[in-house]
Amino acid sequence: MIRPRGDGWRIEALGAGHDRSAFESGAEALDRYIRSQASQDARRNLAAPFVLVLSGGEVAGYYTLSAASLRLAELPEPVVRRLPRYPLVPAILLGRLAVDRRHRGRGYGRFLLADALHRAIRSEIASFAVIVDAKDENARRFYERESFLPLPGQPMKLFRPTADIARLFD
Repeated sequence: MIRPRGDGWRIEALGAGHDRSAFESGAEALDRYIRSQASQDARRNLAAPFVLVLSGGEVAGYYTLSAASLRLAELPEPVVRRLPRYPLVPAILLGRLAVDRRHRGRGYGRFLLADALHRAIRSEIASFAVIVDAKDENARRFYERESFLPLPGQPMKLFRPTADIARLFD
């Protein structure tokens, strides 16, 4: 498993005791979400936010997971040929992933992604793929380096089949 440099960190479900007020990734929408919306989404079961907490209690990064679906027509034709002709296939949405700018370059982004993918395949709910909506070109390139594939005609929406992800953790 990918391990960021340093010790004393942990990933846990977002709770009331996590101080997110100083979190700053450089993307205002992601910062605003973790500071003011994430707790509400968790309470309403709209998203499951997880935070990377450093030894001093500082939140260094976070991601969210939620249930989703993909229209069969959105997937590449070679993938569609291997699937039943359902109009929708189940997926897990990695809705947000961000690292505080003060902690970049330490492997936290890749570790958060690995943890999210591991949680996705451990789920007892069927899911064909993990999907992401990249916020910008840098995010798209990050996910592509991690073997996510763009959906045809939607270069900022990427997917990775859960069967492929499961092989990472065998």
